[in-house]
Amino acid sequence: MSPDSPVRGSVRSAADLNDQIRALWRHAGGSLSEQERAEYELLVVEWAAAIRGNIIEAA
Repeated sequence: MSPDSPVRGSVRSAADLNDQIRALWRHAGGSLSEQERAEYELLVVEWAAAIRGNIIEAA
C-alpha cells in the first residue's frame, strides 16, 4: 500500500467489527441476501485492516 493511500486502518476495533459480523449472520439466519453479503464483505475488509493494524502496532 502506498504512503498516500487514504485507507490507513480501521477506526473501529477488530472486536467491534467481529461483533457486527456475528450479529449480521445471526440476523440473516445463516443465509445472506445480496445487500447483506455486500455489507459482510465490507465488514470483513475493515476487520482485516484492524487486525493488520494491531499486528503492526505490536511489532
